Amino acid sequence: MTPRLSVVVPFYGVGEYLGDCLESIARQAWTDFEAILVDDGSPDDSAVVAKEFCDRDPRFRLIQQVNAGPGPARDRGISEATGEYLAFVDGDDLVSRYGFAALVRTLDRTGSDFAGGNARRFNNSFGVRPSWLHKQPFARVRHATHVTEFPDLVLDRMLWNKVYRRSFWTEYGYTFPPIRYEDYPVALKAHLDAVTVDTITQAVYYWRERESGESITQQKFQLGNIRDRVTSAGMVLDLVEDAPPVVRRRTHAHLAQIDVLTLMSAFGTVPVEEEQHLVDLSRELLDRIDTDVLAATHRYDRIQHAALRAGDVDLLRRLAVFRNSGGLRGGARAVPRGKRSRQLDYNYPGQGETVVPRRLYGLREQDLTLATSVREVVWVDGKLSVKGTAEIRHLETDRSSKLQIALVVDDASHPLEVRRYAALDLHGDKSLVGFEVLLDPELLARCTGAPAHFEVRMRSGRRDRKGMLGGQGPGSPGWAPGAWIDETNWIQPGPGKYGWFSLRRLTDPCRLTAVEQTDDEFVLHGRASFDEPELHLSRPVVGGEEEIPLQVDGRDFTARLPIRDILAAANHDDPFGQRTTRSFRVHGPDGQQRVLLWTAGDSAVSRVVDDRVVTLTRSTGGYVNLHESPIRTTAAHAVAEGNQLVVRGSEGRDVTFSWRRYLADSDDHLDVECRRTVSADGWSAAVDVDALIPVTAVKVSVDPLAALADWILFATSPDGAAHAVQCEPFLCSRLPLAITYGTHGTHALAVRPHAGTLHVEAR
Repeated sequence: MTPRLSVVVPFYGVGEYLGDCLESIARQAWTDFEAILVDDGSPDDSAVVAKEFCDRDPRFRLIQQVNAGPGPARDRGISEATGEYLAFVDGDDLVSRYGFAALVRTLDRTGSDFAGGNARRFNNSFGVRPSWLHKQPFARVRHATHVTEFPDLVLDRMLWNKVYRRSFWTEYGYTFPPIRYEDYPVALKAHLDAVTVDTITQAVYYWRERESGESITQQKFQLGNIRDRVTSAGMVLDLVEDAPPVVRRRTHAHLAQIDVLTLMSAFGTVPVEEEQHLVDLSRELLDRIDTDVLAATHRYDRIQHAALRAGDVDLLRRLAVFRNSGGLRGGARAVPRGKRSRQLDYNYPGQGETVVPRRLYGLREQDLTLATSVREVVWVDGKLSVKGTAEIRHLETDRSSKLQIALVVDDASHPLEVRRYAALDLHGDKSLVGFEVLLDPELLARCTGAPAHFEVRMRSGRRDRKGMLGGQGPGSPGWAPGAWIDETNWIQPGPGKYGWFSLRRLTDPCRLTAVEQTDDEFVLHGRASFDEPELHLSRPVVGGEEEIPLQVDGRDFTARLPIRDILAAANHDDPFGQRTTRSFRVHGPDGQQRVLLWTAGDSAVSRVVDDRVVTLTRSTGGYVNLHESPIRTTAAHAVAEGNQLVVRGSEGRDVTFSWRRYLADSDDHLDVECRRTVSADGWSAAVDVDALIPVTAVKVSVDPLAALADWILFATSPDGAAHAVQCEPFLCSRLPLAITYGTHGTHALAVRPHAGTLHVEAR
């Protein structure tokens, strides 16, 4: 019987990842598919992995060819496809379990020519994160739309997050150019040719990122890749030449933001003998971008464009190195244009030289905005302590500056006493940007159910700036702990509207008060805000809720969750973490609904069954979550003991521990082994702090906030498989942990969570 969906999987040299990719396809909820694997002349054992998989699953079949590139490999797979629908997967990526089902079903309902969904980036070191490239096109569900109605679809330049109607593909005869970056010309032409398309917010595709992260010297900066990128961009520009103005302009702006910027960055690594080739290629693309689009780009972009037009390769290299090394992260420090001038300039490479028009270095008053961050949130003797930074961008913050902070509750402003201290500013200098405010229970009691925010006002010289406190950092700002301020009122800090840091008062919330474990159950004790409560548990992926039987005594309740039932109901859609997350909601007799707040102590409760673990813990907002996942070594405590950093956890297999640092622009790494101890309470991993300070502790980045080293705690099993240790939410709420090392505090270490894993940044 002909399958409804054909999945084309070209691969080349991805033997390390191909098995996981094919497993994610095989586990699809949509089972009516064929997978056509195209070996594009792989030099490694990729073909062996593919053959073994095809022998196990008849839905998979293998085609082999001499290396011709990803585009021709896809074309070959398409020629063998028989399904009603087409999808594409790269051999080192993963697909979500319900992705194909969601895309096919929306096409069956709407009759659109193709449908696309959201994507996630992932690797072992940093876990799963949203793909910023897909954030805008797939922020909302849109049925039967078109790029002329929703121009942000021009950003949708990949093939693999979609399902195409095969008749549509055949009608227009799409083929891939034999170059790298072959996706975009085909993807954009399909958007222009389609009658309608569908977008869904669900993450359907997981896009692998190298362990060291996005790098400035990856293959994309090699001259051959640059040449293909310019060819691809040229094809895209040809496609939109006669397109509606809104589509044309959006496409030009996207190419300026992504592709032109990539070419400018390549000057930081290009060999001398290739410099003129890169100049020619860059000019070829730049000359085709609309001038009004280029005029609206970032100031630094326009400086690079001017240096390119002037042909100053030396300045182009300096500008690229500055940018690639993080020089724009905090924004360059403002410098006076001259001894008697009040005009300020950005201190970018080339400032004061004659190659680039001086006006491009000019700093405007509106660029001197207020910058704030939240660094630490903790309760101290019943008071809420919030620490952070505040400064006016590009300016030095000296002792003559003034800082005022007020808590704004329902438009009423309550001034706070501010303690200021020296901390690292945006330029890596220690200056008077740090602050702490303490909020006592009397003031916190003024908060309401609506978010209360912090208004920040700073005066520096003749400049006065104000705004709301935001910029939550990793650790307690993102997992802020809540607390009771009296018997019935709970204060929950956390992110609010527009990312502002906020406080909410929850009066008599529905809450979990205690958790017990028996041999086969979690026993939940709680209290509702109303009589006759019902407890409901969300159904993963498919939606809806199921009611949990309760023993009720007035507003107090007890619920029993059989662990085997939780495992049987697991239904993850994350092919990397393979975790199912469920939440609780309390219903009342008069239609009331409340999310269940965690007030049951400061540690999670978990149970291991076979090779899976079930965990009750808190969410970022302080509510109760139920997780089911594979066993992951998880850190629950981190402390500094003398000259040691000690991490502890209760769950974990027979593993060894090491702090791992990936080398710049590489997946190669250095490991510092930990001393491992096992007891009845769990495991501990200890390391000497000085071992985490690089021997050559020299800052090689112009990024003023760059760490000397970023270490990630890894666990290695007896078979050699290594994975990043997870950071338990309650530990996240107690971090960052600051450690000063050296006779005169020469170095500072910060233990922080990043995307669910545990890191140490050494400075």
